[in-house]
Amino acid sequence: MPPLQENVPELMGDLESFAHNTDLHLPPLIRVAIMHYQFETIHPFLDGNGRIGRLMIPLYLISSGILKQPVLYLSDYLERHREEYYERLTRVRDKNDLSGWLHFFLDGISETAGKGVETFNGILQLKQHWEAEIGSWRPRTAHGAKLFQYLFTHPWVNAAQAAEVCSVSPATAYSLIERFVRCGILREITGAKRGELYLFDPDLHLFR
Repeated sequence: MPPLQENVPELMGDLESFAHNTDLHLPPLIRVAIMHYQFETIHPFLDGNGRIGRLMIPLYLISSGILKQPVLYLSDYLERHREEYYERLTRVRDKNDLSGWLHFFLDGISETAGKGVETFNGILQLKQHWEAEIGSWRPRTAHGAKLFQYLFTHPWVNAAQAAEVCSVSPATAYSLIERFVRCGILREITGAKRGELYLFDPDLHLFR
């Protein structure tokens, strides 16, 4: 049961004050765990409270200097443990079991961070492998390396994008993409004869 709507502004103000209170010497992970619980309890919006509450976690950790990029998302963990997630939140409200919620939250942080490290290590290995492979192509060309680097920020590409990124003709871009497809770096997903779109499958697979 969320609070009465007229109490929401004061409660959200209290939450904001708690987030920025430097007189409270709480570790950032403990503080953000309490913030998440409190936000979900206030439930200030008609829709999207769960998404915003989860997004608040990495953003707060960035503002605290714990993270440099928003790369720690608890959504998968909370979804896989949905029943326990709701139960832990409810037990804080009904039985003042804050320690149970904190243990659950920190377990989620630990598991998610561990999987993140595995994913990033996989990306580094993928990058090193294909940079060496592309560098050994004959005739050697810088276009392949440039397109490969582009895929890490744009994991889908078409021939027009490849031509622009590599500063080559459309025909050269098609040839380069075809070589990437043969090697398994790209996969065509439209089945069309024109305007084909290609996915950077090996990279995306690491996030699945």
